[in-house]
Amino acid sequence: MAARIYQPAKSAMQSGRSGRSSDWILEFPQQSPRRADPLMGWTSSDDTRRQVRLVFATQEEAVAYATREGIAYEIEQPKQRNLATKAYADNFRYDRVGRWTH
Repeated sequence: MAARIYQPAKSAMQSGRSGRSSDWILEFPQQSPRRADPLMGWTSSDDTRRQVRLVFATQEEAVAYATREGIAYEIEQPKQRNLATKAYADNFRYDRVGRWTH
């Protein structure tokens, strides 16, 4: 399976466009299934590569690292935001579709 290179979305607690969404992350897929420990009930796995999460400043750096180390990768492009510009005055337009009431 190929490693995944992506740019994470900002969390719901962040406002604006920045935050940590400018970094690119390289993650490895899960190779072996997780299993529950019979004594404690904790979930465990033999896959240690799943714990590795590499952070890069640009997509090109992440791709260069993956090719240099011989890691197969897939790039997930970030989704673009669809912004609908709105004005507060549009709530009180005369030709508004719905009626304005309190």
